[in-house]
Amino acid sequence: MSTASQVATHVPAAGPAPAAVGAATALLDAYTPGARFLATPSRTLLAHGVHSEVPHGEQPLAERVTATLAAARASGHLAPVVIGAIPFDHEAPASLAVPRTVRTAPALTADPLIALPAPAPDAADWQVREVPGPAEYEAGVAGAVARMWRGEFSKVVLARTLELTSPGPLDIRGLLERLARRDPSGYTFALPTSPTGTLLGASPELLVSRRGRRVVANPLAGSTPRSGDLAEDVRRAATLLESAKDLHEHAVVVDAVHQALAPHCSDLTVPAQPTLIRTATMWHLSTTVTGTLASPDTSALELACALHPTPAVCGTPTATARRVIRETEPFDRGFFTGMVGWGDAEGDGEWVVTIRCAEAGEHGLRLYAGAGVVAASQPESETAETAAKFRTFLDAVGAEL
Repeated sequence: MSTASQVATHVPAAGPAPAAVGAATALLDAYTPGARFLATPSRTLLAHGVHSEVPHGEQPLAERVTATLAAARASGHLAPVVIGAIPFDHEAPASLAVPRTVRTAPALTADPLIALPAPAPDAADWQVREVPGPAEYEAGVAGAVARMWRGEFSKVVLARTLELTSPGPLDIRGLLERLARRDPSGYTFALPTSPTGTLLGASPELLVSRRGRRVVANPLAGSTPRSGDLAEDVRRAATLLESAKDLHEHAVVVDAVHQALAPHCSDLTVPAQPTLIRTATMWHLSTTVTGTLASPDTSALELACALHPTPAVCGTPTATARRVIRETEPFDRGFFTGMVGWGDAEGDGEWVVTIRCAEAGEHGLRLYAGAGVVAASQPESETAETAAKFRTFLDAVGAEL
């Protein structure tokens, strides 16, 4: 195991170490604000310190990351790994670094101790502000739908935020633990993005992973809120699988993923029909796309940059959807609907769509949630969908909308 004075351990290309009781949850328990924590269905990572940062510049991001990893190795770092977050706006600075030390463990789901409940959130008098409010958000959705009927574009993802303020300091460590224990099979992260800011989240969506020449993408599009009543929950899941609106929205995203990955792969398998995945709060239509890289020189991050942003977080056509987002949303998305993940010098890595996330400061959180708007969308339904997606964080902090 690495110490602060040693070179970081390598994220093994062959997969994480054999499961051991307490191995993954020990890393979760050891997290402190300022560290980098990332848990995926294949591994758990906890990183400390900064060996080197990926600089901002005009050179493509994947090339800057490759150069940073090569420089770290040349300086004596035996197995450098880059970990961090990439914003929605590809021209904005990323927050990526090669940590000084990295501890690894199997996936959280491989650790039986993850089933133990997380401590309940402390009672807090949260002040909640919706930006935009429901009426303004619904007006934006209605405006986008009208433009689609005029043929300007076919889909846009419109988001809104909640600003949560507490009179006391924020318990980031406890919040991360509740997120991880509630949905341990997803992608949970806590990453510093500024001297006082932390990006927290529990995303269900893998953008792309690469191990050797094997490529996997798991686009999600089309969703419905879960129900606490079992019969109603099953009915909602079955309805989603038969929803023409959601199936069309999902097919558009899967086709975009197929088109983006095809030039990089010698073969690609795209299932004809989606399946369902569930989180604690939502059902999602899901398709797992698998392929084989044509060239071993193509890194996971290069694939991620080729995919980003998919219609699942932006819309289509992409350039038009980006413009509509800028015109409609009264806030900067920042890292929301960007990417978080890791990559090594061999090109392996996992990059996740940054949804179900929040930006945390000392006394507050900014939560983000979006909904895919198509010509058949109803403004009230999209507002309800974003409210359901906010529940991931509202439940974790003990706040109400």
